[in-house]
Amino acid sequence: MAMTMNGEILLAASREVVWTKLNDPAVLKACIPGCEELERSDGEGFRAIAKMKVGPVSARFKGRVTLNDLDPPRSYTIVGEGEGGVAGFAKGGAKVSLLERDDGTLLTYHVDAQIGGRLAQLGQRLVHRTAKKLADEFFANFARAL
Repeated sequence: MAMTMNGEILLAASREVVWTKLNDPAVLKACIPGCEELERSDGEGFRAIAKMKVGPVSARFKGRVTLNDLDPPRSYTIVGEGEGGVAGFAKGGAKVSLLERDDGTLLTYHVDAQIGGRLAQLGQRLVHRTAKKLADEFFANFARAL
């Protein structure tokens, strides 16, 4: 199942501060819902373990994320994949951009993902609603961390 999601949030911090926090494993671990482990891997990326629940399906996902097209402190592309055992898999990418504003930094994102396994059988509406909820929770946590 393919999924696309877009969003933006105005953050009350400079673009440089937002960029630094977006690349800090400790900050990200505290902000990602269900994140149990997050550590920097070789090169520009991270390894993670997160426990997620989508409708009746609950799983521990192990994944890798790499950062591409780095343009500090303006933008990057996140490319990742995660395996959740019998629950399924997710893979895809997100373009993240930071635009300086007088009142802070506007963060925009565009996600394209593929989901398979039991997760894909749950239906696009439930999966999309859960993904949006998790994104909103992440950004609320991230805004507080700034």
